[in-house]
Amino acid sequence: MDFELVMDLLSKNNVGAILLDEDDIVTDFNEIARLLLVSTGILPGYPLPESLQELKTPDPQLPGLCVGFRNYIMPVSNDEGSGIPEGQHLITFRDVSDIYEHHMMKDALQHIHEAVIFFDAKDRVFFLNNALQELDSLVPDEVLGKSVDEVYAMTGDKDYEITKARLSKKPHLNHRQSYSTKYGKELSTLSSTYPVLENSTVVGTYNILENWSTTNELQKQIIDLQEKLLHHPTFDGKKEKSSLTANYHFEDITYNCHAMKQTLDFCRRAAETDASVLIYGETGTGKELFAQGIHNASRRADRPFIAVNCAALPANILDSLLFGSVKGAFTGAENRAGLFEQASGGTLLLDEINSMDISLQAKLLRVLQEKRMRRVGGEKEIAVDVRVISNINIPPSVAIKEHVLREDLYYRLGEVNIQIPPLRKRGNDIFLLARSFIDEYNKRLLKNISDLSPTVKTIFLSYNWPGNVRELQHAILHAMSIMPDGVTMIGKEYLPSHFLESGRGTNQGSRNASVSTSGSGSSSSGAGAGYLASGQRRMTPPAEELPADRTSFYRRDPDPDDDLAGTSLPMSEKDLVLRALEMHGGNVAAAARDLSLSRQSLQYRIKKYGVNVEKIKLRQRMKNFRG
Repeated sequence: MDFELVMDLLSKNNVGAILLDEDDIVTDFNEIARLLLVSTGILPGYPLPESLQELKTPDPQLPGLCVGFRNYIMPVSNDEGSGIPEGQHLITFRDVSDIYEHHMMKDALQHIHEAVIFFDAKDRVFFLNNALQELDSLVPDEVLGKSVDEVYAMTGDKDYEITKARLSKKPHLNHRQSYSTKYGKELSTLSSTYPVLENSTVVGTYNILENWSTTNELQKQIIDLQEKLLHHPTFDGKKEKSSLTANYHFEDITYNCHAMKQTLDFCRRAAETDASVLIYGETGTGKELFAQGIHNASRRADRPFIAVNCAALPANILDSLLFGSVKGAFTGAENRAGLFEQASGGTLLLDEINSMDISLQAKLLRVLQEKRMRRVGGEKEIAVDVRVISNINIPPSVAIKEHVLREDLYYRLGEVNIQIPPLRKRGNDIFLLARSFIDEYNKRLLKNISDLSPTVKTIFLSYNWPGNVRELQHAILHAMSIMPDGVTMIGKEYLPSHFLESGRGTNQGSRNASVSTSGSGSSSSGAGAGYLASGQRRMTPPAEELPADRTSFYRRDPDPDDDLAGTSLPMSEKDLVLRALEMHGGNVAAAARDLSLSRQSLQYRIKKYGVNVEKIKLRQRMKNFRG
């Protein structure tokens, strides 16, 4: 047979072929080889690339060779007598990319926690992962190739979800199903079933399952525990109270800034009514503390306070947890009161309301409008006397725009809207909170830490605090946990590393942040005075919010030569610049580093405020001379 015909025939059978001379120089290769080896740099007249040397030994035990992105080949034996030119030899291989991709996917499925089972186009078991084998107690060798009705029996003669998905060609998501296996094991699961389509034809289906039996049991335990707490009152020394109540009061919130004072004033007024309250605040701002404060300042203070995190539970569980269930509503369902009934007369806090499933939001809306509800699977309407407070960690307008919060539900939840200012807009509250955390951890860790170092105070004032109060608390705990005995001031070397990374602890996103902490939107005075000019990073809190004793960073003995002597200026941007320059004896570069500013930015402010750097240097030299 002509050798060119041999090469063409191999291509038509999806076999790659390379012709080599006695010195392993490539003399020719067929079309399949060209397509598969385009990334290896193979060329006629050049030696066989090093990455392809294993192809010369057609050992079926050798692993496939990766010759490109998602491209794997395997050597195959060939007939050396098929018209190969004298003095040359042929190596052949085939594309095994699909085999290797299948192997990787299959291996990954064996290691995930979700139970997964595949069926072919005729509803026969095609594959089941380890989690499914454990869930259903099935042995692969005994069920592979068996039809679904030979392996499973649905409770109540219901249709199989895989059959529904195959016939409809659409996924069937989050369905509760109860069934027994061929071995008699009974299960209740939450499943999602998907058809696999190839050119609009279903070639198979697969089912992803969660063990609802375990989840349902956990739900029962939660409800049982809350019922016990509900009927196990405590005494605060004066009167009987429910054990399911809030621990925090407004007095437990540490603050000094005007924005927080205004927010708490709103909360106190809201507590006097029964209006639904929607609290918006970034992550870590302490939204639940405000919710508990509202409850404890309201007429419902002696009644239950129950909080549920809407992001922590799937919609099916949250539905029956909130509204309860009647026996027979689903497998394992019993007559149980939900959280709305348990919180009767009190307050129900829905945390991360934007994480609640949209369909469940519609049901919640009806309850808020009608003040009545039905248990899951029930027909009887139950009157609801519960105040709902909800928390959200993204702006409500954004949540509505992104369709994670129904607009009509927003108007019901937000009869009163409370916005908690982020820590970066609370000025010197950073130091009040830090002092509070230091005192707390001194007792817990048996430390004797006195304060933050001046450098740390500068870093804290210029940092953007994406994690807000929670992040500050973590920073203090981290520092105090690693500080050696005998050190009494938190220095920057003890802060978490991200404070000292790019920008010396300054989040550049803060440069364009709003500068108002009073809600007025002003950026030139008052609450906005805590920001440097020209859109630069914030360096000092609003002047009127500084504590009376100032911080140790700013305090020093009176000096008649001081540029501020005899003035009544409040602590301001100019003060901060002066103090930094004085601390470093007029060294502009060192002062700029301490202020987390570029030298150019500091020079701009020196010129802006008419600061006499030479006078500061002279004063420092005189002090050095005297000392």
